[in-house]
This record gives sequence, C-alpha cells and structure tokens, in this order.
Amino acid sequence: MSFISVSEDSHFPLQNLPYGVFSTKENPKHRLGVAIGDYILSLPEIKHLFRGPIMSQHSHVFDEPTLNAFMALGQDAWREARHNIKTLLSANETTLRDDVTLRHKAFVQQKEAVMHLPAKIGDYTDFYSSLDHATNCGVMFRSKENALVPNWKHLPVAYHGRASSIVPSGTPIRRPLGQTSTSPNSPPLFGPCKLLDFELEMAFFVGPPSTLGHPVSMADAEKHIFGMVLMNDWSARDIQKWEYVPLGPFTAKNFGTTISSWVVPMDALKPFLTSNYKQDPKPLPYLQHDDPYSFDIKLQAEIKPEGSKIPTVITTSNSKNLYWTMKQQLVHHTVTGCNLNPGDLLASGTISGPTPDSYGSMLELSWGGAKSIPLGGGQQRKFLQDGDEVILTGFCQGVNHRVGFGVCSGKILPSLSNN
Repeated sequence: MSFISVSEDSHFPLQNLPYGVFSTKENPKHRLGVAIGDYILSLPEIKHLFRGPIMSQHSHVFDEPTLNAFMALGQDAWREARHNIKTLLSANETTLRDDVTLRHKAFVQQKEAVMHLPAKIGDYTDFYSSLDHATNCGVMFRSKENALVPNWKHLPVAYHGRASSIVPSGTPIRRPLGQTSTSPNSPPLFGPCKLLDFELEMAFFVGPPSTLGHPVSMADAEKHIFGMVLMNDWSARDIQKWEYVPLGPFTAKNFGTTISSWVVPMDALKPFLTSNYKQDPKPLPYLQHDDPYSFDIKLQAEIKPEGSKIPTVITTSNSKNLYWTMKQQLVHHTVTGCNLNPGDLLASGTISGPTPDSYGSMLELSWGGAKSIPLGGGQQRKFLQDGDEVILTGFCQGVNHRVGFGVCSGKILPSLSNN
C-alpha cells in the first residue's frame, strides 16, 4: 500500500509504477516520471535517493528527456529502480512521505501534466500475430478455404512501419488523402480516405541493444523487452486495398499511429502471465519456448462521435488472443542478424478474439462494410467519420487492484484539400 491514495479502479496502483515523459505549463522541460494514482512522481527530483549498486552509478539517466538511456541499462537496473521507487512510495517508508518540501517538488497531478512520447523511437515494426484477425481478413479478401497464407503459422508475419508518425495519446489524426480504385479496369481516383479504421493493438519497447549480425536467442529474448503500451495503428482500408500488392502496407498505414503514454514494465505484468496460444504445427526450433509469455490483459475500444458526451463500447478483446508471443516476435525479427536499439517499438498487430464482439477493427466488426455498428444516440458506423474519437483501454485485474495502461485515444480531423 502507498501513502498516495489510489482507488481500486485506478490503472496506476503501487503494483504498476509505469514510466512516462511529461511536462507542465510551469515547467515545459520534458521529464521522466512514474504514475501512482492520480499523480506523477518526477524522477529527476528523487534521483539522489537511488542508492542501489547500479542506479547509484546511473541516476543521471533520470535527467534525460526520454526513457532510452534507462531502457538501455537492462533488467537488473530496471528491477533495482522499480524496487527503489516502490519502497519510497510505500506507506511505511518515511523518506519521501514525511519530507514535505521534497513531496511538493516531486509530485505533479496528472491532470496538470502534458504527456509526451516515452522514448525516441528509431524503428517500428508491426506484426500480424492474431490468428482470428488474420483468418477474418483472409476470409473477406480471399476465401474461407484459403484464409491464411502458407507461411502464417510458421513465422510471425510483420512489416516495417513509419516511426516518425507515432504520436502520444490525445493527438488528433488527420484523415489521409491517397489513391483508391473502384475497379481493376479503371484508373485510380485521388481524394480523402473513405474507409478509415482503427486497430486495437499492443506494443513493446526494446531495452538493451542487440549486435548487428548476431541473432537474439530465445533464452535471451526477455532481457531485451522493457515494457508495453496500448497502440492504435490507424488504417486507410480503401487506400490499402489498392496499394498493398506486391509489397504490403505503405501510405495506408504511415499517416498516424497512436500509443498510450505510460509504459508498463514487464515485472508489473508478470503476475498476469497465462498459457501461450497452442501452436499447431510446432514452429521451427529457434521459435520454440515452453515458458508462458502471454498476458491476461483485458482490452476495450470505444467510439465517441462528435458532440456526444458518452462513448460507446464497440469491442472487447484480450492480449492472450495473440498466436505469436513477444519473445517469438523479437527472436524472429533478429534471426537474420538485424540489430535492435533501445526505444525500438514492436507491435502485435490487431488483436481479435474468436467472437464478433471481440474483433479488433471496424473492418471486421462491419465485415468489410456489409453491416453497421450501432452507437449511442441512434448513430451507426461502418468506418470512422470525421470528429469520431477512438478510445482504447487495457488493464490486468488483480485482487482489489488493476494494473493498467491508461488510455490510448485520438480524434479524426477532416482531410486537407485534395487540390
């Protein structure tokens, strides 16, 4: 229990302690912080209290404007820092609790803070790791008999995304312009995307770097995984349909990707480990691991139309629906010798469950636009309209507490002129 009051439905109890980057109106400098209840603990203000063998020598990382340097230190440093922070925030520890001057400097109310990207993201990879999502898309675009491409159950399929357009929660997203085609025998049209979609995803940040030319083994994969965020990989379905053959998504995906502002460390998620998805056929030996590395994270997506006060829940899913684990994703990413760097972001792909109420995109929920999704106030959607706000949330449910990610939200702005 913490001396900071935390409600049972808060995403940020003492059991969580996620990391983020924030600023305030009074101090626009980007600072590292940890969420606890409705507050942010400013790490630069308490760096002198890190007295363990590792962090006492590396407390300068808390003066950085991003988490990259801290991410690079590795698991032992992360665990030492987490233990230190947890102790300082505990109800029976007086060091911070009883120092009124330090508390005044170290704590900021979340409602008074502006959140920023937690890391400088050098590279971003988006996987396609949900069997139900891949099957649904395959049925819609090919046939039930050929829903999965031959490689899908043998390797974690992915593409390299655009890191420059990853934005923190709350950033508006502009409806993209692009080419679309209504007929293979007609020339393409240019204009605003008409089939704008969200994708309910999760992603993880890379910690210590790997070496160019040296694959990361399954035994070492976990050492490179710092923590997780929610992700909405916005998608222009009509643009994507025209452009994706033969090299996959391009402009249909590069106009915006939203992540939640708080990075939940893997040690906070460990109590919620669950059995991995049963893989049949068994993957090649370099992708095999028997230890559980799937997580029971309850996910939800809501849409709040322009002018509405209450959003409508349109789907609920779970991170444990992923066929490929994060360890498998990371190992396959590096099997060629590709090197990873601190702050690189690897995303899950759309997380859909086995039932229609657990599909992770409007493409699936509307089944390609064949049916409407009811919203509050009598409104309906097949795809997103201008002014719609999409709100993703996720949390793990413990005994009398939640370990959550906050929100991952974005509002659709009208496209610019197509002249």
